[in-house]
Amino acid sequence: MILLQVNQVSKYFGAELILQKIKMEIQTHDRVALVGRNGAGKSTLLKIITGEISFDEGEIIKPKDVTIGYLEQSTGLHSSCTIWEEMISIFSDIQKMEIDIRALEKQMSNPKVYGDEIEFNRITREYDRLQTEFKERGGFKIESDVRSILSGLQFSEKDWGREIQSLSGGQKTRLALGKLLLTKPDILILDEPTNHLDIATLTWLEGYLSGYAGAVLVVSHDRYFLDKIATHVVELSRTQARRYKGNYSSYLEQRAAEFEYEMKLFEKQQDEIAKLKDFIQKNIVRASTTKQAQSRRKTLEKMDVLNRPDGDEKSANFRFEINKQTGNEILKANDVSVGYDEKVISKGIDFRITRGESIALIGPNGIGKSTLLKTVIEQLPLLGGTLKFGTNIEIGYYDQEQAKLHSRKRVIDELWDDYPTTPEKDIRTLLGHFLFSGDDVLKPVSLLSGGEKARLALAKLHMQKANFLILDEPTNHLDLDSKMVLENALIDFPGTILFVSHDRYFINRVTDKVFEIDGSGCKEYLGDYDYYLWKKNEEIEQFSISSQQTNQSDSYDKLSYTESKEAHKLQRQRQRRLEELERLILENENKQSELKELQFQREVYESTQKSREVQEDLLAVEKQLELDYDEWTRLQEES
Repeated sequence: MILLQVNQVSKYFGAELILQKIKMEIQTHDRVALVGRNGAGKSTLLKIITGEISFDEGEIIKPKDVTIGYLEQSTGLHSSCTIWEEMISIFSDIQKMEIDIRALEKQMSNPKVYGDEIEFNRITREYDRLQTEFKERGGFKIESDVRSILSGLQFSEKDWGREIQSLSGGQKTRLALGKLLLTKPDILILDEPTNHLDIATLTWLEGYLSGYAGAVLVVSHDRYFLDKIATHVVELSRTQARRYKGNYSSYLEQRAAEFEYEMKLFEKQQDEIAKLKDFIQKNIVRASTTKQAQSRRKTLEKMDVLNRPDGDEKSANFRFEINKQTGNEILKANDVSVGYDEKVISKGIDFRITRGESIALIGPNGIGKSTLLKTVIEQLPLLGGTLKFGTNIEIGYYDQEQAKLHSRKRVIDELWDDYPTTPEKDIRTLLGHFLFSGDDVLKPVSLLSGGEKARLALAKLHMQKANFLILDEPTNHLDLDSKMVLENALIDFPGTILFVSHDRYFINRVTDKVFEIDGSGCKEYLGDYDYYLWKKNEEIEQFSISSQQTNQSDSYDKLSYTESKEAHKLQRQRQRRLEELERLILENENKQSELKELQFQREVYESTQKSREVQEDLLAVEKQLELDYDEWTRLQEES
């Protein structure tokens, strides 16, 4: 079923054309990734689809009953309610329905009503209607849904009573995402939903969106995320859109093959044109061949000349260099504790970094990853233990907040003021490598976009020529092409790198070692991100030990290895059954919708036989759905 059509939509900002004759279609169960450079018009198109801004040409076609849910970048909840109150409030009408059902049950048990056949029948009819609607709208599992979403977004049960206004900006953004997911719109539109999510939450969100009953339209710079969920990719480039089937990696392959094919056609036609022109020039004045030359001239005039295919848009181009080489020992941490205002966030951190290593620092949000980096560069005091540096260490630090940029300065002055002896020509050339050209270098920093500020901060880092790069979320705000350039620059970097990132694709390409911190220590994994995942799964398989609380005390008894293995086996079986149930529920919900639509088709309702058959099929599907819902809820509670 087609849920939405964007037909020949164009949009201008002033005289500047942003989107030109955009065509796009979204069907049920589509997972569409909208990709393109920063400034290509992705967020603009999302706002046009949701009706937040107008468009100049074309039309948006959407059935009246199709609902759209939209999450903008960095949108957070602002409420005086607690987390649980805010989430459960989405279902206030269903909760009101449950109250009405209980009231009707009370009335039916009243002897006076029971003895009044007309009144009793009226109440039972209303009761049946409310029960059916309550069941269809998921009334029996609303609390289970809320628990599942909050758990997936890393809000533990002890957090549910916290007031939303006391949460951080990132937590409010996650709650806004959770609230939107609970509304279950037909089309879920997400603009950079992976911001502020740690790796565990990203993995959960990928699974949730992959099984989502409606359609998903998403803008994200997380390639790992797009590879996991996307079934189609729409590329916005040079004001126009192209659609590709498959995930992000498939899109890259198709785009490259498409460009190669179009280039071959263009070159073949150019050769043909050159030969025709050459023949015409040589033969037009000869009496014996002038008719042939005139014929070829007509062929040339009628030819539909192909334009040269558009290649890749201009990308940043840079590499990091160093002033001097370090010794083999870069940094050694011994029993380190880090935190703010003498409050320890993470402790017992031990690690050793040697020359040439590229290390990813991994752990859940709030565990102290950025705090550790700031402690290493002495922005924060060391709360315990020791940090010992090697010789000739020169640190270059990239701050995810770009706090070192001066909003009142011009772009060129950000670099020139730090390196006043460098000729202006060289400063402009360097800024050109980071896509600041012409009058762009004279813009105030305060007017730059997030992506432009990120590129400017990288340009400053490039000028330092430091041999030990410490990077805090370096891919934030960068578009996909700029991320690739940064990856290549770091892979070729001759120094040492320690970085924090939630971009799993980036981690996989750049890192050769992973440090995982969990609040009470640091564990080392010798390999890239895929190796880290494999080792973590192996550890869970081999060494997972379940604990159970006794009724007599708060202590926990360790299960034996055999019991642990069996418990883990049962958990895996439950998880597989949950996934199977989610698939069956989705199929039956689709059947239910189809059968309900079928009831209103003329050939069905005019035929008693067909109408009865459809009704019987619908009742069977609804009965199975109820059974599946109940089993899914029970398994969720056991997990």
